[in-house]
Amino acid sequence: MNILLLGSGGRENALAWKIKQSEKVNKLFIAPGNAGTGLVGENIAISATDFPAIKNFALKEKIEMVVVGPEEPLVRGIYDFFKADKEICHIPVIGPSAEGARLEGSKDFAKQFMMRHNIPTAQYKSFTYDDLQDAYRFIDQLKAPYVLKADGLAAGKGVLIIEDKEEAKTELKAMLSGMFGDASKTVVIEEFLSGIECSVFVLTDGESYKILPVAKDYKRIGEGDKGLNTGGMGAISPVSFADDVFMQKVEETIVIPTVEGLKKDKIDYKGFIFIGLISVDNEPMVIEYNVRMGDPETEAVMLRIKSDFGDLLLGAGTASLKDKTMEIDNRYAVTVMMVSGGYPGDYERNKEITGLDSITDSIVFHAGTKLDGEKVLTNGGRVIAVSSYGATKDEALALSYKNANKINFDKKYYRKDIGFDLK
Repeated sequence: MNILLLGSGGRENALAWKIKQSEKVNKLFIAPGNAGTGLVGENIAISATDFPAIKNFALKEKIEMVVVGPEEPLVRGIYDFFKADKEICHIPVIGPSAEGARLEGSKDFAKQFMMRHNIPTAQYKSFTYDDLQDAYRFIDQLKAPYVLKADGLAAGKGVLIIEDKEEAKTELKAMLSGMFGDASKTVVIEEFLSGIECSVFVLTDGESYKILPVAKDYKRIGEGDKGLNTGGMGAISPVSFADDVFMQKVEETIVIPTVEGLKKDKIDYKGFIFIGLISVDNEPMVIEYNVRMGDPETEAVMLRIKSDFGDLLLGAGTASLKDKTMEIDNRYAVTVMMVSGGYPGDYERNKEITGLDSITDSIVFHAGTKLDGEKVLTNGGRVIAVSSYGATKDEALALSYKNANKINFDKKYYRKDIGFDLK
């Protein structure tokens, strides 16, 4: 197959690395890609949301599958764009329809879906500015802390967890007044769930499904899970508390009802379902859905998939996933994310990265990088993901930390306590 992968982050570098290993793959193109994806495939200077340009390229290069990395092209309807066009409708797109992408694009849609299909989640209500007084009364009924979620996509920044009731009301009004633009015209207010989180990934062809390795990511910038939220500072797979008993509950109460719910609602969905879970007294509950793989979890999860990943994707695209096998590596895989100084606030770009050629016993995935001639430069807040295998979590982390220390760029930073809360 000739495959076109859309996106430019660490997730896409990890996907490209795994796809390239497939016996089913002839050529791999990444649009637009980064300095790392260019090492395993051919980068194409096309935006992941420029659908007409993607179509033209797909026809020119005889693309036989499109794999969508980030959520924005899915929410904008790239699946539907391909399906509606006679020239390209034969090309499978790995990613849901725009309706399916609402599971991530609208928190209110996702909560309604969960309630409709009896999927365990926090109690909630949704409000607009016109309902402000009702929203205040709902907050009065809840116990602290208070969870406020912008309904739409807000670049991972649309969730506030606030201890003080009056502050929660103030922030709610600000959100409904445009704090996150159109994304917070509607705000979901939820009860707070206390527990430990993990990420469950499912690949589905709309009928059957495969559960990928489970991971746990670390969102806070500071060690001990302190400070501002980021796009993710590291990931661990497997997750100690997500044992066979827990995962059987996840499959029976969440995965199966989700896949069956999509079928019942007649939602076209061929691709990844990212289920953000929390274990509350050993009972799994859904915090959120995403409609693509997570980042930085993908940079750990891809290491643990032993099966031919291209063949699995083909199964998802051609409704033959039930005939495929999912083989998992029993080793630990961990990811440590190196970020620019100042991130997730203001940070500088175009800093030269050195030491990449000195890495041994780890896999380096590029997140926010670009080429300038022979030099590799920083081009984002999250810059490099260092992933490693190990017989234990600590053994894998030691390798990633050793190699992260060899990679240098101005004001580099990484957390040295990834996995601290897991056995």
